[in-house]
Amino acid sequence: MANKPMTKTQLVAALAEEMGTDKKAATGALDAIVGIITREVSAGGAVTLPGVGKIYCRERPEREVRNPATGETFTKEADKVVKMTIAKALKDSVNADA
Repeated sequence: MANKPMTKTQLVAALAEEMGTDKKAATGALDAIVGIITREVSAGGAVTLPGVGKIYCRERPEREVRNPATGETFTKEADKVVKMTIAKALKDSVNADA
């Protein structure tokens, strides 16, 4: 059975322990990283987290979609979607534990 996702509080505690610092500094570091990623991806760029993956924004064209409840088709406007490509090192480490 899968474990629950790590919460921000748990992530901050683990980060503080790994860095050998207090939780306030770890929270600041995490918030700074999230801010940088958000700003860069929102501007159309990409961010590579070594050993984790690449986060980027992709534009989707206008397209025909169907409402599954009613069967009605309609045109959905073009939009942007955030994607992440997982690094091979992370995939390999996950599969090595299997």
